[in-house]
Amino acid sequence: MDSENTKVEYKSIQKIRTGDKGFKDLAITCVCLANAQGGIITIGIEDKSREPLKEQSITQEELNNVVIRLRSLCYNVGISNSEVLKYKNGGDYFELNIYPSLKTIATTSDGKIFIRIADQCQAARSEDLTRLAAEKDAFQWELQQRNLTLVDENIENLEKFSMDIRKSDRVKSHIKEMSDKEIGEHYHLIDAGKLTNIGILWIGSSLQRSKLSFPLTVQYIVYNENDEKIRKESWHDNKLNPKELIHDIESKAVELTYFHEFPQGLFRKRIHHYDKKVIRELLINAIAHKHYTISGDIFIEVYYNRVEFTNPGGLPLGVTPQNILHTRMRRNPYLITILHDLKLMEGEGTGYDLIYEIDSRDSKPFPQIYSDFNYMKVAQSSIILDEEAVLLLDFISQHYTLNQKEFTVLGIIARHKKIGSPKLSKELQLTEDDRLRNYVSKLVEFKILLSRNYGKGTEYLINPILITNSKINIKPTLKVIEPHRLKALIEEDLKMNPNSRLVDIQERLDDVPIEDIRKMVYKMIKEETIDKDGGKTYRKYSLAKTKRN
Repeated sequence: MDSENTKVEYKSIQKIRTGDKGFKDLAITCVCLANAQGGIITIGIEDKSREPLKEQSITQEELNNVVIRLRSLCYNVGISNSEVLKYKNGGDYFELNIYPSLKTIATTSDGKIFIRIADQCQAARSEDLTRLAAEKDAFQWELQQRNLTLVDENIENLEKFSMDIRKSDRVKSHIKEMSDKEIGEHYHLIDAGKLTNIGILWIGSSLQRSKLSFPLTVQYIVYNENDEKIRKESWHDNKLNPKELIHDIESKAVELTYFHEFPQGLFRKRIHHYDKKVIRELLINAIAHKHYTISGDIFIEVYYNRVEFTNPGGLPLGVTPQNILHTRMRRNPYLITILHDLKLMEGEGTGYDLIYEIDSRDSKPFPQIYSDFNYMKVAQSSIILDEEAVLLLDFISQHYTLNQKEFTVLGIIARHKKIGSPKLSKELQLTEDDRLRNYVSKLVEFKILLSRNYGKGTEYLINPILITNSKINIKPTLKVIEPHRLKALIEEDLKMNPNSRLVDIQERLDDVPIEDIRKMVYKMIKEETIDKDGGKTYRKYSLAKTKRN
């Protein structure tokens, strides 16, 4: 079975057999799922083993009682249940489907409100309540019917929209066989012969779009190195639908097409300041996740070393900059469906995965995300952190078939030279060790990466043999020095420079991370290889007397 995520929860059978405490915990889970986008609670499955206990038995009467009890413990929560299911080991379990509360806020019977953050349920804070209330309205903004019947311009735009849908290989054949009107109704552009808000965005006239409370408007601004504005484009006339707008912005944003060049053998390798796929994903995200009930333009601001995309409305509730890689939440689901079916965006939840992969291949910093209730800003740097890493990953891509996750890991390790498993998990926004193994196991098996014990964890580095075979003139570094060699190096340094502080040692061995020096020095003190003198702040180190001789 899949791991727990924003829509899946596993609960032990003991939750329904240990009295009020277990049921109250289940009620909290129901409320936080309902306040997000719904989900499934599987009862009888142990989270760690992902399977029920052997010969575990659940009666239909017990299942019915669970549903009745939960409905009395939470309000504004829709619950349905499966039959009693049998796992392959003979154990029984069942599933509860929790439906999203689209217009109301779900609460427990004692009035408490909970929200979903990644795979955890947390009590709503005061600032979360405003966002939650706004989100409930945002789910339905697309479907709100306007008192506008279709005019000739709408019918003409619907024909163009339907033609684009029929050309897409992402659309099922039975949808392509529909009439234009049926396609409009299928994508919720039309409801009972009237335009919806999302219908006005796609097939409305410029006048109709201008009458939306907060239409889709964009500003593109370019700054020089002194942060002085030197060029501006704006889209405030509402003449273009989202697809036309995206293409027009991309054609006029010439500053986003600039590139770096650096030598690669007899040739020169070209790396764009911003990969066009990264720009497309950031632009699509700004449009798809814009809060259409909050006033404000989408801003694209180009600085000398970065580009920033800002859209009205913060991250969807439950999504944070620290879990955005693995959390799936949609603010405007019907708009996202159209953008996907028209091949303007990757699949739902894959945008940042793609951005991370491309940034890893190009040795660029990962995007920085800033969010509050009113806005969300994403800053993407144009700086190449390590040209050698770009060439090395290019060599690896030519000789190995790797997936998106593996290239992301390689990019992180190549720029750090070596990295411990805790830090690598943090950069990948992972919370479980077994999930990290899914990222690195194939790379270690193919000997692209070397792993070695590092305290209580593991550290990873690029295989030196692979670097040699690549014939890339990579400058040697002490960042990947083996522990026994680092120990010998510190001994030699203290022999020549006794009474040295840690910062003094690090200045002389400036390529070695200070954390590695500190850990080795502490280990050598325990082994009585070196002596220490002075208090913690001004402590100095020298070789032990036995070593001096």
